[in-house]
Amino acid sequence: MENFTPVSGSIGGALIGLAAAFLLLGSGRIAGISGILGGLMSADRNGTMWRLVFILCLVGGALAVGYADPARAAVTIEVSWPLLVLAGLVVGFGTRLGSGCTSGHGVCGIAGSSLDILPAAGHALPLEQPDALAATMLGFLDGLPR
Repeated sequence: MENFTPVSGSIGGALIGLAAAFLLLGSGRIAGISGILGGLMSADRNGTMWRLVFILCLVGGALAVGYADPARAAVTIEVSWPLLVLAGLVVGFGTRLGSGCTSGHGVCGIAGSSLDILPAAGHALPLEQPDALAATMLGFLDGLPR
């Protein structure tokens, strides 16, 4: 398996979970990146400052890692810029159509025991089969003693 990093992945996952928990407990808001970014682009300016700070810290964290360890943060993109922009627009449309993305559905929804979001969050899981994953997990949970 290439690039298998369980320690750094676990630490990063724990930090993402803590950040989502702090946002939820501190403000009652879900840490869904597409919703936060979408809120910045809406005509309603309610909550603009916290959204802006959240996005700036997200980008700032990535820049800090790139500065601290440039070799680790190096990314090679082998597609044209127009294709990359088109892909970003398609993903953005998909997150709006699906009412959110993995950060909101997967991190906050599953952790909050909202199992009805499993099909929406499943696209980030192995084999790209969210329906099969949801059925398996729900079958497992149904078999647990109550």
